[in-house]
Order: sequence, then C-alpha cells, then structure tokens
Amino acid sequence: MIAAMIESDDGTRLRTWTTGSVVPRRFPVVMMHGGPGVPDYLAPVAGIIDDLCLVHRYDQRGTGGSPWEGEHTIARHVHDLALLLDAWGHDRVVLVGHSFGTNMAGYFLLAHPERVAGLIQIAGPFLDPWREADQEAQRARRTDGQQIRLDELDAIESRTDAEEIEYLTLSWLTDHADRARAWDWALASARTLRPINYAMNTQLNAAKKADPLESHVDELRERLPPGAVIIGGAGDSRPAAALRRLGTRLNCEVVIVPGAGHNPWLEAPDQFGAALRAAVDRQTSRDG
Repeated sequence: MIAAMIESDDGTRLRTWTTGSVVPRRFPVVMMHGGPGVPDYLAPVAGIIDDLCLVHRYDQRGTGGSPWEGEHTIARHVHDLALLLDAWGHDRVVLVGHSFGTNMAGYFLLAHPERVAGLIQIAGPFLDPWREADQEAQRARRTDGQQIRLDELDAIESRTDAEEIEYLTLSWLTDHADRARAWDWALASARTLRPINYAMNTQLNAAKKADPLESHVDELRERLPPGAVIIGGAGDSRPAAALRRLGTRLNCEVVIVPGAGHNPWLEAPDQFGAALRAAVDRQTSRDG
C-alpha cells in the first residue's frame, strides 16, 4: 500500500491510499466513502478487488487525515476528485461509492461523464420515498431503553469522548441486519471513525436536499457508463425497494445481497465479494 498526501488547488492536503497495481488494459478504481463527515473506511472493500486492478481511496476534505475548515459544497468535493484524478494521472476511472459516497459519485458523473469509465454503487443512492421506512426500521431495531438513551445523548450540546462513542454506537447499530453482532460492529466504527465533522454533515446533506439526484435521473441515465451496477443489502434499514426503483429508472443492474445490511462486506462477505469482483472485472476492462 502507498499512502500519500496530495495537495489540492487551494492548498488543502488530501490523504490518499493506493493498493493493487497497474494492470494493462484495465481502468483503475477510485473508492468514495460515505458519511458525510467521517474518514475513509473502505480498506476492507479495496482488499476484495485490489488483485484485479489499481485501487485508490482518500479521506474527503475535512475528515481524517485531510484537515480543512470552510463551507462544504458538492461542487468543491467534485472538484477535489477531478484534481485527484489529474494527480494520479488518470483520464478515466471506475468509481465505487458507498452510502453518501454513491451520491458524490453521481454528482461527479453529472459533472464529468467523460472521466467515468464505470460506476458501482454500494448501499445507495436511494430513490424517494425511503426515509420513513428507514426511520421505522431503525426504531424497530432499538430497544426502548436504547432509543431513550440516544435521545438523551442527542440533546447534549457537547458530549464527552465516551458519550460520543456511545451516541455513535446507538446511531449506527441499526445499519446491520445481524442483530447479534450489530452492537460490536457499530462500536468498532464509533471508536475509529472520529471525530465526526458535523458541520460537513449538515452542509452536504443540505446541499443534497437542495439539488437532489432524484431530479437528475434522466441525465444520469444518459451519462451512465455501460455495465453500471447497484449493490445493496436486503437487511439494510434503508429499503432495497428504493434501490430497485432507481435501477429501473436508470436501466442498470441491481444486486440485492440476502442477509446483508448497510455494510454488506461485513455480513455477507462471500456473496458481496463475488458481486463486487464480477462488476469490477467487467467494468475495468478496456476491451469490454
């Protein structure tokens, strides 16, 4: 693995990682993590495919090893990715987005379709209506005591480190279909994906609502590269039906992995890995 800091045009230094190797006649992959407001966590996903091609990851500005303060916009983050592609020396890449990273990949495709050779979306984006079903599933997956405690912690203006870990664990445990392991997985994420950039989260979610991808579905379909695929988990609190609706609108393949939640590589590694590798193998090929 090669770790490197790449400087953007405004002086912001973005932390990046590169695994795998250059393979003749194959496009590289760039992974886009979700959040918004958390650092990259997709190393395990990169490990599934980096024997097939070159794989890049990065901490989005304002997260992890890419410190920055300022107003977050979709356009700024799209511009960052374009600059990273230039720095890596790639004209075209296959984008692999997860969760909110699928939205960012979609916005990048709208802005720079000529640079997107392939698109693999994991656990998103979700076509409305989906939020009410998600909220109902989240509530059903928490005990009454857990919900009361989450509400208490949410009302605290400045949480201690221990309180923040508990708050994030209670927030994220509903992402997992395997209820026996959900707490441990959520706790592991809460301990490592901090600090959360809450300003970034608020600003980018507001930007997404102001200019939703739903209003650009026709444009996305026109720009969608051949072989694009959406991969979701049947046990995600966010309804798989919303992914299927989007797939129908985009005329692209949708793979729903049984027994998997929002992070399908955790709960169904074999099935998810097979689906991801097949999609990467197909889309990175310059001969396909």
